[in-house]
Amino acid sequence: MLNEINWPQDYLPGTTDNFASNEIIVRGITAKDVFDNLIDTSIWSTYYNNVADIYFYDGDAPVLKANTRFKFSTFGFPIEAEVVEFEAPSDGKPGRLSWHGWAEGDAEHRLDVIHAWLIEDLPFDRVRILTQESQKGKPAKDLFNTEPDVMNQGHQDWIKGLARTVLAAKNK
Repeated sequence: MLNEINWPQDYLPGTTDNFASNEIIVRGITAKDVFDNLIDTSIWSTYYNNVADIYFYDGDAPVLKANTRFKFSTFGFPIEAEVVEFEAPSDGKPGRLSWHGWAEGDAEHRLDVIHAWLIEDLPFDRVRILTQESQKGKPAKDLFNTEPDVMNQGHQDWIKGLARTVLAAKNK
């Protein structure tokens, strides 16, 4: 049985204004390798072209950990963020990373999200990379109505880039 994202009740998918879900399964890499590359924000822009201006509060840079406060730009939004779930993969347990992100503004411009990652080893030397984002606010409603679906496409690029980075490091 595959694991699921742990959602705060206020961000339960299907109850928010927009929801994006992206998943890949890749052979030949481990959940630990993927997780280690994901939490190192200094390399995000090498495999994901929709991120910029990463800044850390409290000197935590560049590696995410529990309760890290940081900000970055993505999808045209300046996002403030705080890690709310952090569990490295171990002993058959999946890696879990989630941050609460928000773009400040009035009711017309305020965006609130939970962006969650679940990374787990699977039988036959495979790893599952799942990322989901549950969004609230007028910008989220607008994103729900975009064609093409830039949010799902962007997040799919992110997980594929992450997997390619880990695979390339393994094959050196």
